[in-house]
Amino acid sequence: NPDQIGQVVDAVKLRRNRINNQAMHTVQVGDRVQFTGRNNNTVTGSVTKKAIKYVTVDTGAGRWKVPANMLEVL
Repeated sequence: NPDQIGQVVDAVKLRRNRINNQAMHTVQVGDRVQFTGRNNNTVTGSVTKKAIKYVTVDTGAGRWKVPANMLEVL
């Protein structure tokens, strides 16, 4: 039934938002973090800004906008 599928999709979106919000609270500006970038390379940097959905990470070679749930605090 299309209505049931829509409800499942909405539930998944809500859960993803909650996971990201919880991760956003664990990261603070100035923290050293790492994440997996393109081509499965591990990228390390420091948090320079927190926005609603993304965290800006300065790696020294550039800045990345990364979802908070992809970050690991070092």
